Amino acid sequence: MYDRAQPGYQDASEDQGKVTLGDLRKTKLTLKQISKLRQMNDVRTYEQEQKLVKIRKQYGTPPEAPAI
Repeated sequence: MYDRAQPGYQDASEDQGKVTLGDLRKTKLTLKQISKLRQMNDVRTYEQEQKLVKIRKQYGTPPEAPAI
């Protein structure tokens, strides 16, 4: 639960989203930030697909047993 951050997740040390009193201009995204966001989105998409596979396996209809 409290493991080190995995690659592709948000890094709190690089979070520049906090607005201070002197910030009047809209922030611009750098290519590094855009690629990191894309990587985070890919990880979330993959995890969501894996979660759906597990749910379908758990709640799906069981395969028919062969007739004896």
